[in-house]
Amino acid sequence: MRRLGKWAIWLGLPISFCLGWMLSRGAALQVAGDEAPAVKGWTKGKGWGPWGADDEVGSLNAMTPDTVKKALGLVKSGTVYDLGIPYDSKSFRWPGHSPGTILTFRGPEGVRRQGDFKPVSDPKLNPDKIAWHSCAMFINDNVATQIDGLGHITRGQDNQWYNGFKEADWGGNFGIRKCDATTIPPIVTRGVLIDVAGFRGVEALPAHYRISVDDLQGALKKQKTELQVGDTVLIRTGTLRYWGENGADHDKLQAHDTSGIDLPAARWLVEQKGAILVGSDTSGLEHTPGKEDKQTFIPVHLYLLTKQGVHIGEFHFLEDLARDGVHEFCYVCMTNKIRGTTAGFCLRPIAIR
Repeated sequence: MRRLGKWAIWLGLPISFCLGWMLSRGAALQVAGDEAPAVKGWTKGKGWGPWGADDEVGSLNAMTPDTVKKALGLVKSGTVYDLGIPYDSKSFRWPGHSPGTILTFRGPEGVRRQGDFKPVSDPKLNPDKIAWHSCAMFINDNVATQIDGLGHITRGQDNQWYNGFKEADWGGNFGIRKCDATTIPPIVTRGVLIDVAGFRGVEALPAHYRISVDDLQGALKKQKTELQVGDTVLIRTGTLRYWGENGADHDKLQAHDTSGIDLPAARWLVEQKGAILVGSDTSGLEHTPGKEDKQTFIPVHLYLLTKQGVHIGEFHFLEDLARDGVHEFCYVCMTNKIRGTTAGFCLRPIAIR
């Protein structure tokens, strides 16, 4: 028995050591796993990137075939919600952007009367008197439903934008040559509506309302919605309930359009929750200070676009989603591939439930 006990002790020591090492290793791996980003490129407490010296895509790099399939898996009923708004030359816009005008470039009567397009006026070639409509557009690249590109905002004396691209190197007479709208990939993600107006019990938030982290957390708790890394987050203020046919009531819209998130809320969405795109139903997403507020010019745009590489969605129509209580959906959006433009504009993104 003494010999057996002695052998048991000698055998038990290495076994205990191995078990202890394995358990401690497993615990270390578990800790490392807890600290590892849930999605490639994102670190909790820090946010997104970097993605490389030549990157023009930012956080949308995190979309993969797997994340797209997961987003499409949210579709249950097949109901499609149109998140775009109709636009014309009378529509409300952010004051820092020019209005747009649509002109008839070719119309049936003009073509025939001017006779400058010969095949139309030749009865042998055109016995059926065929004509057409086509339009010329003089339009800003940041109007109506849009997604700001990563070259939209610059900072500093050298006018630097996302990833260190500078005006002197990449500007030009025909638009920017880095981070233009053509670099925004087709977007298919999980979408989450945060209905702050609904949470506060109002039709629309008042002018200059500062949406805080507490507002976002309170609305999410009320909705029983959890944010996930890689989400498109759309924040409802209620502003677009007054858009009507074409957003011509500027005074009514302006009364609510200045409500939006503050910088701490933006940082919370990106650094703590991993939002891949942040948008709202206003022309500028962020809180515009009133006379009584500290005056700071568009800090949320500076943070999201230039520092985190997170695109901004603006003027997304969220009233139908809010009416039906839809807070989780598949978000789909493709932008205009017009070289040099700084945003995808006049878009028609959709939410599918």
